Amino acid sequence: VRMSQSRITFLPYQRSIEVSDGDSLIRSALQAGVHINASCGGEGVCAKCRVLIEQGNVAEGVSERLSQEDIEAGYRLACQARVTGDATIRVPVESAMDRSVFDQQVKPRQTAKIQQMDFSSLKERGLFIPPVEKAFLELPPPDAQNNMPDVTRLIEFLKLQADEHKLELTIPVIRKLPSILREHDFKVTVTLVRPVRDDGKTLITNIQPGDTTDQTYAIALDIGTTTIYAQLIDLKSGESLAEDGDFNGQISYGEDVISRMIFAEKGDGLETLQRTVVGTINKVLGKIISRAGVEQENIATITMAGNTTMTQLLLAIDPSYLRRAPYVPASTMYPPFRAATIGLDLDEHVIALLYPAISSYVGGDIVAGIMGTGLYREEELTLFLDIGTNAEIVIGNKDWLACTACSAGPAFEGGGIEFGMRAARGAIEDFSLDPVSFEPMLLTIGDVRPKGICGSGLIIMVAAMFEMGVLNNRGKFNQDLDTERIRKNNGVWEYVLAYEDQTQIGRDITISEIDIDNLIRAKGAVYSGCMTLLEEVGFSMDMIERIILAGGFGSYIDLEKAMTIGLLPEIDAERVIFIGNGSLMGARMSSLTNRIRKDVVEVTKKMTNFELSETPSYMDHYVAAMFIPHTEIEKFPKVKERVAAWKALVSRN
Repeated sequence: VRMSQSRITFLPYQRSIEVSDGDSLIRSALQAGVHINASCGGEGVCAKCRVLIEQGNVAEGVSERLSQEDIEAGYRLACQARVTGDATIRVPVESAMDRSVFDQQVKPRQTAKIQQMDFSSLKERGLFIPPVEKAFLELPPPDAQNNMPDVTRLIEFLKLQADEHKLELTIPVIRKLPSILREHDFKVTVTLVRPVRDDGKTLITNIQPGDTTDQTYAIALDIGTTTIYAQLIDLKSGESLAEDGDFNGQISYGEDVISRMIFAEKGDGLETLQRTVVGTINKVLGKIISRAGVEQENIATITMAGNTTMTQLLLAIDPSYLRRAPYVPASTMYPPFRAATIGLDLDEHVIALLYPAISSYVGGDIVAGIMGTGLYREEELTLFLDIGTNAEIVIGNKDWLACTACSAGPAFEGGGIEFGMRAARGAIEDFSLDPVSFEPMLLTIGDVRPKGICGSGLIIMVAAMFEMGVLNNRGKFNQDLDTERIRKNNGVWEYVLAYEDQTQIGRDITISEIDIDNLIRAKGAVYSGCMTLLEEVGFSMDMIERIILAGGFGSYIDLEKAMTIGLLPEIDAERVIFIGNGSLMGARMSSLTNRIRKDVVEVTKKMTNFELSETPSYMDHYVAAMFIPHTEIEKFPKVKERVAAWKALVSRN
């Protein structure tokens, strides 16, 4: 349901923005690029976000931290006030400094355009051909003149009715066949799994009494290192009926793939990891099946995608050699198999399909993203990025594809940062800095007191501090600034984001030069991976026509800030697309069209993999990227221009 929109105007900046009714004023301000001092994360305890409602009305925002006189005058706390209609809001300016400096403040957030899967286009192009379908049959019963075996009767009739010429039955179907035929007057529904190859056989995987052709379902599953997500899909309408996710239980045995590989080598470690991930998957499957209210017997197939390590652990295949040179996976392609054989709580007839991998570190999740976006069918030269602890990079179009992977480290997920955390309630996710007082504006997930910093928040705050001269290009604090928030603690310089009485943890939350150095290393790995891959295929960044971001990370990040620190190459924000969970998208699309299952074999054959550890130029690019945004700032002309503008304003004022 689309929320009603209202226009909020912020004075004295003359900034207006359309926001949804119910949004908080402080989030609306940050989205518009207007700074309001606030360091409690949006919980209303610091009372620094006081604003004046000059016109219109807002809900809430009245607090005991405001005097009765202030309330009667129209003052409210921006973090508590909710948009209920058009309004004009005045932000008190606490400094007499030339207001032009405020006009150079943060621009409205530039986030990637979200690309949704368009099923109507699948139908229009004749591609809505699910790999699984049902056929209702009314067979003539046997008699003395027509006493052929039940299997022969079924196949011969099906060939005539469904134009299927190469058919094959499974033993479980043959076991059920005699009784179901006779108990239901030879009126039955069969489930058919189409072949990937045109010359392959159609597999009959199930037989049901009566007509159940309007009840055919599939499951799409993303097997992530951190999380498991699944969707239940109606193969008649293409709609997702239910979706759910959970943390991968394997986290208990190691947060990253390397630690899990090591655990798998010890005793019954491999069996433990396989049993654990299957347990998580079954829990998620149980939820979506129950939520959708479908009969489990009508689920016909499950399509799964995961990185190479997760895939091998799911199948209880020893992953040891994935981490040892020359980094060889057991296989990149896997045949269809019965889901129940690996312990999934699905009926015996359910066929499992696994996305193929390219190499040890470019797995089926990335291939699924490439297939789901249709990148492999399009002319545009595209850079595809899936950023997490590992960053996978693909460059190409319909004619060619090249890929690589690099270890970015855990900084983007809050690891290696003293107060880092995953994107959960209480994590600082957005940030703005007052250009005069250098006071922070913090917003947390859930609008509660902060307890840490998530990856997107870290990028935004480092970018803002660099642009305003709080940090230099090496990630070191400007110690000459007139603010008590920059201080030295145990020999390390840091900036205080929130003091202990404003946090959930009873301690000051800070960002230190060590934290920033870890972020620079992570962003340097991603950027240098992109540059190395481009160089290896003979292209340059100015030839890239589009960037596709996959993964949860890309949904929140301010593109301008990501480019400011040198995480992403500088490109027009309009040419950046966010697809969300690319692995799940590809699994879902593969459930809906057999065309993808056919195409994926050819795509994996033409995708060239580059091992960065074997590419000499990678280290040169990496060293050059260990600055904000880069040792050659000319590669980031817009950043250079903004930094120069700030310096000019500061020197003038």
